[in-house]
Amino acid sequence: MPLADPRPILAAARSGRYGVGAFNTTLLEHGEALVAGAEAAGAPLIMQVSENAVRYHGGLRPIALATLALAEAATVPVVVHLDHAEDVDLVHQAVDLGFTSVMYDGSKLPDEENRATTRRVVEHCHANGVAVEAELGEVGGKDGVHAPGVRTDPQDARRFCADTGVDSLAVAVGTSHAMASRDAVVDLDLVAAIAEAVPVPLVLHGSSGVDDATLSTVVTRGMTKVNIATHLNKVFTRAVRERLDADPKVMDARKYVAPARDAMAAEVERLLGVLGARGTAARQ
Repeated sequence: MPLADPRPILAAARSGRYGVGAFNTTLLEHGEALVAGAEAAGAPLIMQVSENAVRYHGGLRPIALATLALAEAATVPVVVHLDHAEDVDLVHQAVDLGFTSVMYDGSKLPDEENRATTRRVVEHCHANGVAVEAELGEVGGKDGVHAPGVRTDPQDARRFCADTGVDSLAVAVGTSHAMASRDAVVDLDLVAAIAEAVPVPLVLHGSSGVDDATLSTVVTRGMTKVNIATHLNKVFTRAVRERLDADPKVMDARKYVAPARDAMAAEVERLLGVLGARGTAARQ
């Protein structure tokens, strides 16, 4: 299936009040698991390559070509997305390689510089048919992220969208990246207020820290794209440990990576059900 444009996928999900799963691929087996889980759920998928994964592989091209190949072979719509890119040159590389979506993260920049740089990224990407996500507010680590002062203001979000022309917006509503526990307290009223104020789909980063019940609720309140990485890494790693503990003599990596891939695929399928996305690929 051809690579999918995220804009109609996210528009349908926003209208239908269900979530689109956006999951990170660092290893080839991660990507295989994500596609298998999405196909089992009959749901569209956003496969993300983060700037951290690019550094791990020493460049974008190797992991990008593998991820693009998996997406093109899938039987459900798959978006290949560059996640949390702070380097504009890396965004340009992703566009040249054929990504259909990028996230430019200028949230650490002064506000005016963030808006101006994001606008230039949008102009370049739109000229090449690529969608752009940006971030407004602080969705960092645990320190300070739950303080009201770092959360996204709905009217500021509306102005940011107008100033930059972004296609989706990641907002700070109480989640944190890399949470190992699922006890984040999401401000659901703030989610609804931002969704009412802005014209584009909202993105929830740090969703690994959100429990199932809240994930189901947050999409009905206005969140559309839901990023989950750490939780799936935990599932994958736990399966590897269990396999090695069961047979300390195993040496062939395929013998312990394959069960981890299967476990991750099953969890992807389950999470897509939690987000209300099961069966929605047929609507695309």
